[in-house]
Amino acid sequence: MSVIKVGIVVVSDKAAAGLRRDGCVEALEKVLPPGGVAIAARTIVPDEIGAIREAVQKMTDGEHLDIVLTAGGTGIGPRDVTPEAILPLIDRAIPGIAEMMRRQGFEVTPNAILSRAVAGTRGRALLIALPGSPRGAAECLSSVWPAIPHALALLRGEATECAEKMSRIKN
Repeated sequence: MSVIKVGIVVVSDKAAAGLRRDGCVEALEKVLPPGGVAIAARTIVPDEIGAIREAVQKMTDGEHLDIVLTAGGTGIGPRDVTPEAILPLIDRAIPGIAEMMRRQGFEVTPNAILSRAVAGTRGRALLIALPGSPRGAAECLSSVWPAIPHALALLRGEATECAEKMSRIKN
């Protein structure tokens, strides 16, 4: 597989307005494995459905990135609209990714069950909605990253059957 191209959309009214420095991109950079993964695009948008949707579509449809991560807007506050913005963009949901992130997050804080994180595919890209705190975003991405390269290979039609791989490993 070639280099995995990642896009990050930080969803934050205050960061978009320049009132707060966002640390999510830096936190996510530390989680991504060295070599073979590159952050190809990053942007900060306000908590607005149209702005979120436009940024995600640009990265998937225009820039053809492999993964688009959103950070922020997955809570239950009045301005948290990231799931509403990206759900219509998803071709196929991958609930196991969001379930794992909530499960891992719950080990750190019981508030993780309030997350409305979602994940799915758009064409050959993965979309994953992460929490807005740098620590939460990094922990959630770390919890699901082991499955990401295989998911991308499946999306590209490059992966062999999982059982076939396990058979070769055991023999």
